[in-house]
Amino acid sequence: MANRFLRPNLIHRFSTVSPVGPPTTVIPEILSFDQPKPEVDLDLSDQARLFASVPISTLLRSTAILHATSIGPMVDLGSWLMSSKLMDTTVTRDLVLRIVKGTFYDHFCAGEDAAAAARRVSSVYESTGLKGMLVYGVEHAEDGGACDENIQKFIETVEAAKTLPSSHLSSVVVKITAICPMNVLKRVSDLLRWQYKNPNFKLPWKLNSFPVFSGLSPLYHTTSEPEPLTVEEERELEKAHERLKSVCLRCQESNVPLLIDAEDTILQPAIDYMAYWSAIMFNSDKDRPIVYNTIQAYLKDAGERLHLALRESEKMNVPIGFKLVRGAYMSSEAKLADSLGYKSPVHDTIQNTHDCYNDCMSFLMEKASNGSGIAVILATHNTDSGKLGARKASELGINKENGKIEFAQLYGMSDALSFGLKRTGFNVSKYMPYGPVDTAIPYLIRRAYENRGMMSTGALDRQLMR
Repeated sequence: MANRFLRPNLIHRFSTVSPVGPPTTVIPEILSFDQPKPEVDLDLSDQARLFASVPISTLLRSTAILHATSIGPMVDLGSWLMSSKLMDTTVTRDLVLRIVKGTFYDHFCAGEDAAAAARRVSSVYESTGLKGMLVYGVEHAEDGGACDENIQKFIETVEAAKTLPSSHLSSVVVKITAICPMNVLKRVSDLLRWQYKNPNFKLPWKLNSFPVFSGLSPLYHTTSEPEPLTVEEERELEKAHERLKSVCLRCQESNVPLLIDAEDTILQPAIDYMAYWSAIMFNSDKDRPIVYNTIQAYLKDAGERLHLALRESEKMNVPIGFKLVRGAYMSSEAKLADSLGYKSPVHDTIQNTHDCYNDCMSFLMEKASNGSGIAVILATHNTDSGKLGARKASELGINKENGKIEFAQLYGMSDALSFGLKRTGFNVSKYMPYGPVDTAIPYLIRRAYENRGMMSTGALDRQLMR
């Protein structure tokens, strides 16, 4: 396992991927971070050194909250309460929101508005050296009106980012599901899938983009030819492009990277399509891309789709950024596939996901190290991936401070890994959502359910904090 990411046939395997037909490969997983005198290997054994910058009161609160989120019944009860009809009662709602704000919200979220979040970013950087990734914490929008409101919040995020020193901030994040109605994203994804299966099928609204499917991609969501987009749906799609364009322009003008979050496979083709369209439009700086798309390594087609998109970007001479994650929709993906009589698009074992992440990481690190226009954010809570990433960077002789490679974890989680990676010399960031407490509740519930296994890895943090 120690040398898995050094496989000599890795690049050959990637180079044999075809955009159509059965794929020839399945791919892997990884991650890393920085601080004082850089160390080659990631060492998480020295608790006093790792948490030296964290006040005792903060350590105690963090330990209590991480312990609470590792208790399944407590997570179930809290999630049920926050989504139940009891929250329709003013007294109950006010009490629950007050409790949530003083505990889980303050631990996992950066503030109630962009200005407060920017202050939290600065505070975290000044005390720990960890950068911030700012994101307005809304999950989805059902109609154009909600999308218009949300894009203003994302623009406010960029404006807040501009007030921060560049050393404090890594990037801002946008969710396509918050700026394009969900039904439109689903319809666009269906039509893109049908065109992939039937190349002569015409999509008059389709703009220039990179490949969003490979031979391993799940296509079972679309079993018959979809109706064309209606005039209203095309209008909504065009408005979504304009919303994304507006935030991309502000990021380009401010030289602030923009990360586009991933969703489940029902919607992901449309999200990839829009992400790559915006990369073609706005990644003009050959040294540092502005737009980053997200690759979810727990999907069986992740490695091949990554390679196909990267190959097309090189052919078009367009720099590209990628955020590499494992993924957070395992339960819903498996449930949908099973209901339709298909195997889950998620890797069959957690080890296969780890392997896919590590291979994708290694491939991207090698690409970024050779001077190409690739930038990578390796987002992980897995300590083995962190160790592999740190060692790989050392072997490649990567300049850890040039912005081409950085590591990230969620704010409030895996602090031991963040601090340890920081000590090895990398730029390390925390994904920091913000917004009113009631707006953030869906985010907190999703984190509790879909990352419960990951939260249990907070056992390392709890152990080291003691």
